Amino acid sequence: MSRLAAPAGLRAVLPYLCLAGAMVSLSVGTSFAKTLFPLVGAQGASAYRVGFSALLLCLVWRPWRMPMTRRDLVAVVAYGAVMGAMNLCFYMALRTIPLGLAIAIEFTGPLCLALLHARKPLHFAWIGLAAAGLGLLLPLGDASLNLDPVGVAFAATAAVFWALYIVAGQRTGHLHGGRSVALGMATAALVVAPVGVATAGAALLNPIALGLGLAAAVVSSAIPYSLEMVAMRAISKRSFGVMLSLEPAVGALAGLLVLGEHLAARQWLAIAFVIAASVGTVATDPSRKPVEAPLHD
Repeated sequence: MSRLAAPAGLRAVLPYLCLAGAMVSLSVGTSFAKTLFPLVGAQGASAYRVGFSALLLCLVWRPWRMPMTRRDLVAVVAYGAVMGAMNLCFYMALRTIPLGLAIAIEFTGPLCLALLHARKPLHFAWIGLAAAGLGLLLPLGDASLNLDPVGVAFAATAAVFWALYIVAGQRTGHLHGGRSVALGMATAALVVAPVGVATAGAALLNPIALGLGLAAAVVSSAIPYSLEMVAMRAISKRSFGVMLSLEPAVGALAGLLVLGEHLAARQWLAIAFVIAASVGTVATDPSRKPVEAPLHD
């Protein structure tokens, strides 16, 4: 009996391990991509990440085989354009603010979307908790904790695009998941690549930078996307959303270990408030829809 119980227990926990692995891979890959900034800049690193991700996803899913109406094509192109803008803004934010804080600020996009139709007092409590978390990141009283306002603005803009990404993604929900994401990522590459080329120029052709960019794309996109696909088949939407809410903390730890980004106690508390607000929002959402995960950072 023990031999049968062990595999059954492993099967039960495997999807959660896959989702945890996806978050870790995404955060580590994004931290690794940030080390490319001195070589090609944030725009160039974003172009690598989105461009190589599009290439890998298209090779795997071959989206040109997907039958599409004109309306579907417009929806996928809009989805991809928003995805590209979200990626670019997030990477621009990472130039001057730590990864964990950038993710926490970006998380307010789907949070606001989830609470758009808030009616119950408890829902407004989650809004207040998220606002308190963001308030802790404001430069009040301690100059050493000040965040670059331009970086914060880019992270906040990425939050808006994340919310739009969810709306656009829902309009492609009837299409094949892998192929629509591949086509969307290809569209995102068309948005981001010209910006990267215009700013980084010939530096993008550096063989070392190309190799590092490909590695960053694999770790921050191909691996987490594959793991998420496994997880989503076996985990309820609500549980998926609750676990995903831990991403700011995972990002902060990855930033600490990979980039040496040390956060003050107040900043860790801000991340904790945003995570608690996200978990509470997902857990009490009557529609039972998760805070959806993009292939972003």
